Amino acid sequence: MFSFLKKSSSDVKAEAPVATAATPSWRERLFKGLAKTRAQWGGKLKSIFSRGKVDDELLEELETLLLTSDCGIEATAHLLDELKKAAKRDKLDTPELIQKALADALLAVLQPLEQALDVSTHKPFVIMIAGVNGAGKTTSIGKLAKYYQNQGKSVLLAAGDTFRAAAREQLETWGERNNVTVIAQDKGDPAAVVFDAISAAKARGIDIVLADTAGRLPTQLHLMEEIAKVRRVIKKIDPDGPHETLLVLDANIGQNALQQVKAFDKAVHVTGLVVTKLDGTAKGGVVAAIARQCPKPIRFIGVGEQIDDLRPFSAKDFVDALFE
Repeated sequence: MFSFLKKSSSDVKAEAPVATAATPSWRERLFKGLAKTRAQWGGKLKSIFSRGKVDDELLEELETLLLTSDCGIEATAHLLDELKKAAKRDKLDTPELIQKALADALLAVLQPLEQALDVSTHKPFVIMIAGVNGAGKTTSIGKLAKYYQNQGKSVLLAAGDTFRAAAREQLETWGERNNVTVIAQDKGDPAAVVFDAISAAKARGIDIVLADTAGRLPTQLHLMEEIAKVRRVIKKIDPDGPHETLLVLDANIGQNALQQVKAFDKAVHVTGLVVTKLDGTAKGGVVAAIARQCPKPIRFIGVGEQIDDLRPFSAKDFVDALFE
């Protein structure tokens, strides 16, 4: 039997919080969140670039740093090649110029991933969220609900993770915090929960449906088929749906993120990424690896545990936070 946390249509709208002098800006929180990666880069980059010339020794040390930050072989080779070209073209002869050239090269790599998600094309706009257990999937759904409420959108949550015992309760807690409806089922078919949620959203004129799915490993083929079934069921009620399929990635896993993107993309056609827990890792370079090896738009990044610590990805802000 389905359960509903019922709110009136007026309740699902929320005003953006009023900023105060004591409230850090998103850019400030991003800089703080990327402190671990920046700490790994900052001191070492200063030492590497101190000689003021792009020679073999500098390139070798920089290669080691980029690889240990999980930039991956392809992105590292590309960045080093771009730095060598810039050095030859622009006669780089100071640490500041060398660092700026590297930052510019990284920005050029990441810029294509910065693609804002347009949720105005369908109503309801159905976003299916996938990922492995522990990636921060359900928490990200709660934060996304708050983000879209702050944009003046009405939101409905579908508790499609019927495998994990506490998943429904966790999502309902987020629903209560955000004052939005959660559609859930004690047991049963995740696809049926999502189907019912979309039907309810259509009837109520809801703007966005955020559909949770059970966490699974790419090697769990039966569960990957289950999430593929959820996608097929969504298409039955809306041939264009899901309008976005977000894969939530834990930044701590580094290069393993690439395998997850490829596996989930094969099963459910991933259209965007949410990269979480960047504040807890020095492996922020994995974003560059994604850009070079399995480019998917990074719709949102998470740099903290607060409800407002998930925001759209800005390549420039990200690069600035690594180098400044």
